[in-house]
Amino acid sequence: MTAAEIDYAKLSGLELLRTAMTMPGRPPFIGDLLGIEAESLEEGKVVFTLETRPDFANPLGTTHGGICATLLDSVMGCAVHTTLEAGVGYTTLELKINYIRAVPTDGRKLTATGTTIHVGRTTATAEGRVTDDQGRLVAHATTTCVIFR
Repeated sequence: MTAAEIDYAKLSGLELLRTAMTMPGRPPFIGDLLGIEAESLEEGKVVFTLETRPDFANPLGTTHGGICATLLDSVMGCAVHTTLEAGVGYTTLELKINYIRAVPTDGRKLTATGTTIHVGRTTATAEGRVTDDQGRLVAHATTTCVIFR
């Protein structure tokens, strides 16, 4: 079966993500641009990784905060998505990030983990953490998502 033949509206959030992240010819997503890899997709928890690179640099020469922001928004939103029934959508309503340390652009592996805190009928909350390849905390965040039924 190809990506074009799948009716994504009939898949639960977890099924949709597992299919979309692994199927050749799937629709593109922001992770393709940044090189994000899905390490783990479970109900209520996801883990994504990426390697920093020179074109992620801010004017000071370290990894731009938007890279961690995108990684955190992705893992937290996808953690929420894994809990949703087929045909139910969501979007980020609020995102709060704390940056802890600068990250070089020299191929450091960043690991982001997103975990749901609460999933209700109309809103969901989640938290996320990004660590570097030495296990040090780089950034952490919380999000509120609105759920569309």
